[in-house]
Amino acid sequence: MQASGLRCAVRATCGTVGRVKLLKIAGWTVAALIVLLIVAITATIGWRPFIGPNARALTDRRFASTPERVDRGRYLTENLLNCFACHSERDWAQHDAPVKAGTHGAGTPNFPLLDLPGKVYPPNLTPDKETGAGNWTDDQLARAIREGIGNDGRALFPFMPYENFRYLSDEDLASVIVYLRSLAPVRRVVPKTELIFPVKYLIRSAPQPIEGEVPAPDVSTPEKRGDYLVTIGGCRDCHTPQHNGQRMTKLDLAGGFFLRGPWGEVASANITPAPSGIPYYDERLFMDTIRTGWVKARKLSQIMPWFVYRGLTDEDLKSIFAYVRAVPAVAHRVDNSKPPTPCKLCGFSHGAGDQN
Repeated sequence: MQASGLRCAVRATCGTVGRVKLLKIAGWTVAALIVLLIVAITATIGWRPFIGPNARALTDRRFASTPERVDRGRYLTENLLNCFACHSERDWAQHDAPVKAGTHGAGTPNFPLLDLPGKVYPPNLTPDKETGAGNWTDDQLARAIREGIGNDGRALFPFMPYENFRYLSDEDLASVIVYLRSLAPVRRVVPKTELIFPVKYLIRSAPQPIEGEVPAPDVSTPEKRGDYLVTIGGCRDCHTPQHNGQRMTKLDLAGGFFLRGPWGEVASANITPAPSGIPYYDERLFMDTIRTGWVKARKLSQIMPWFVYRGLTDEDLKSIFAYVRAVPAVAHRVDNSKPPTPCKLCGFSHGAGDQN
């Protein structure tokens, strides 16, 4: 009886020890998985999708309105930054896509761009206090324009090109905001953007705060002036293909980005000096193209906002051309007169894709 009891006690002790070991192994396994998950999240999407966008605190700064700022802000928003191609409703049935009466700056409840991850609605930017930006502070507007944080603190979908606008000088930013304040208020309700999962969370990683000064750009040469204009004008948003929301730098300005809308289905052109780009352009042809929307007898697609850029001064257009002529030539054939075929260079399908 004593031996039998001893064996039972030994078995019970061994069983307890075994369970303890299993619990320890399970605990270490869970801890290791948690560590791996933390490392994986940190190394890939980061923690912003979970904790919210990186947003600086708002300030009480205000931008004094001057005639010079109104004029500069009008020039930038109406002719370069492309603000009202989105924040107004346009008549796409006409070649120059004019703004429909009563919608200038008042947002777009029927945004025409297809293939977006959800429903995107550029808001009403007019000073209307109930449906527009009339109650936004100057710094709320500044933070939205350059840093991608909406007036309600959410991350803006990067189709709003704040990643380009972050290079706007402080004075140009002030001029834009002063001009927006001068618009006629329009009462127009625009729905709130609703993005699909997981994009609505992933975009929280995009905004980056600007804490210091953004000085005036170096415009000492046409190429340097053109660099600033091309950057804030968003040329790369269309003319450089993207993968997972990131520009493919090896195809800088080499075209192939495919967009669908009321203008049809079209891929952006290669505008580098490569033989497959626009080496045949001279300054005169470039300026005529932007002013008219025609490349001699060929009509430009409306997704190329020539009707916005045509108001740029000769000096600015010549500077843009000087910059484009100076960028590295990139061999990438894009031809919208041909049916889309897979392209091994950019990974997308576009006209003449199979010729790359």
